[in-house]
Amino acid sequence: MDLVYKIFLILHLLSWAMILGGVVVSLKEPRLAKGTMHAALTAFVTGIVLVGLAEMGDGKVNHMKIGIKTLVTIAVVVMTILGEKKPERVTKGYLLGLLALIVVNVSLAIGWGEKHGA
Repeated sequence: MDLVYKIFLILHLLSWAMILGGVVVSLKEPRLAKGTMHAALTAFVTGIVLVGLAEMGDGKVNHMKIGIKTLVTIAVVVMTILGEKKPERVTKGYLLGLLALIVVNVSLAIGWGEKHGA
């Protein structure tokens, strides 16, 4: 089960890296890079799987953190879907908002947790 969790964690992290890369690349010419929406959907699904696997195991899950991260992820998914369907909607401000949500989500993942090894 630990191997399955690690595989999904790697997929989850790669998905967020792809979203971040897609948004940063798009800042030069305001439009969403190809694959950004699919990366956002993959990050959402793998995040749900990770929570499910953590719930099944011995790990404690911080439901407040997961709830907030889920809301931020849903906002990212919706923004990427809307940006894909209506490219004229995507402006530099739109992309900066998306970038801010990505930074918030990654910051929550890293900064809000138990201190290990302390």
